[in-house]
Amino acid sequence: MASVVSTAATGSLIGLALGDALGYPTEFKSVPAIEAAYGPWRGLDLPTPAYITDDTQMTLALARGLRTAMERGPLDAATLEPPVRGEYVTWWRSPDNNRAPGNTCLTACRLLSEPGSPWAAASRTGSKGCGANMRVAPIGLAPGLTDQQRAGAAQLQSALTHGHPTALAASDLTAWAVRLLAQGADPAELPRLLRTYVHAERTTYHADWLGDLWQRAGAASPEAFIAYGWDECRGALDRLDAALRNPDPEADPCLATGEGWIAEEALATALLCFLLFPEEPVTALRRGAVTAGDSDSIACLAGAFAGAHLGADAWPAAWVDRIEHRDELLSFGRLWD
Repeated sequence: MASVVSTAATGSLIGLALGDALGYPTEFKSVPAIEAAYGPWRGLDLPTPAYITDDTQMTLALARGLRTAMERGPLDAATLEPPVRGEYVTWWRSPDNNRAPGNTCLTACRLLSEPGSPWAAASRTGSKGCGANMRVAPIGLAPGLTDQQRAGAAQLQSALTHGHPTALAASDLTAWAVRLLAQGADPAELPRLLRTYVHAERTTYHADWLGDLWQRAGAASPEAFIAYGWDECRGALDRLDAALRNPDPEADPCLATGEGWIAEEALATALLCFLLFPEEPVTALRRGAVTAGDSDSIACLAGAFAGAHLGADAWPAAWVDRIEHRDELLSFGRLWD
């Protein structure tokens, strides 16, 4: 049970940014190279200054767009797409967009910037990069949404850039994991709860949110399109379960669940880092950051899970004080806690 459920949103958003900043200098390096530069993984310290990457930048872009949409009325595709699209384009145009952003996001946001163009024309239906689910935590944290709204919003925010069915499903599943933990779910039960969700949602295509995306992707049917994504997520959960049956905290988690460059692997490897240390949030971040894969995204998601579980008190005050965008992260936390 989460110890400070009332501050789950603050804990999750701050944890996400801390993991992102911790993994920023270690991304693209092997574990031996990271430890040669920074020492043993369990002692990895937050850099000074603690700069975040496009992971947190796009999380905040989504949070701003979601806040605007929710202020305009009941959340649906018509209220969510315009402000989130606008925030993604603003991010793309920002001079601060220089933190090794992914090509899928850059290409899609450029296309989203074209006036009058339907959003689905920008969607990269062949990409399941982790750029879609690294930013989805706000959907899991925002209060007052129905399960259908949460699922549709999680998938639509992904589809604006990453339209592959696995990107959609992994974003939905990531938001659901954050929501379950924020509501007090036992981390030990989380893999089972996520597997149940995968089974329930496997052939649910949210047409009122996604429109004809399945046809643009060349799928035989909407059900076949989305089932492919859920099946890949189920395979990632299988690998997670296998890793948890014989846990090795000292081994690179990427060896068990993948390097995290693609959506389902980012989710599974971040969950592994969190579930190896469910009551040691800083250790979970360090484990995510000292990996051979997409270290900032893995640690970012591990921080989102740990913070949703343990609340704002999970994080060292000295780290929180120097994280980039601290004030805005805290303001969203106060809004949604």
